[in-house]
Amino acid sequence: MDTFDHPIFTESMRLIREQLGETGLDPLQQQVLERLIHSSGDFGLTPLLRFSSRAPQVGLRALQAGAPILTDTAMAAAAVQPMSRRTLNASVHCMLDWAPDCAPQGSTRTAAGLQAAWQELGSQALGQQQAPIVLIGSAPTALEALLKLVTSGALAPSLIIGMPVGFVGVVESKRKLASSGLAQIRLEGSRGGAGLVAAAMNALFRAAYLSK
Repeated sequence: MDTFDHPIFTESMRLIREQLGETGLDPLQQQVLERLIHSSGDFGLTPLLRFSSRAPQVGLRALQAGAPILTDTAMAAAAVQPMSRRTLNASVHCMLDWAPDCAPQGSTRTAAGLQAAWQELGSQALGQQQAPIVLIGSAPTALEALLKLVTSGALAPSLIIGMPVGFVGVVESKRKLASSGLAQIRLEGSRGGAGLVAAAMNALFRAAYLSK
């Protein structure tokens, strides 16, 4: 039993694995799925979860190399900071810290915050050779803004965990993410949220720490 294991957590994982059965996922993908189900109680997420080629492994290596984390909500940042402190002590940022007080015309505060944050964090990453990992659980506009920046030549993130929740622009943004060619973990459809992106991120933190 390692320092992350509590008897309730251990039993929860056992029950989840028992109900899931054989998934065909590799071990890191399986850990991400299990944490998503543990956080949501929703086995219906299983067929919606998608990974680009070796995406969890890409995220694990980025974390071990010191990649910062950039989230679209304070809630997601708060949910990953404790695990970050317990494991690799990665810096965690919320793009709203860069957002203007009012949304620009035709955009959102979060998308504007992403653009400003990416300019600052991207320039830092050029020196460190390690781009941020981006968590999108609520703002499809921020996801689309990031994809546009990368398409225009900006630094690509190490990994995108793209799980915006809702109905307006959500499916479209996930479709664009899927076709972007970027390293990604995403949920298809309308489901997502801060809790789920944090759960996926915390699974990677845990794996990266234990495999050091």
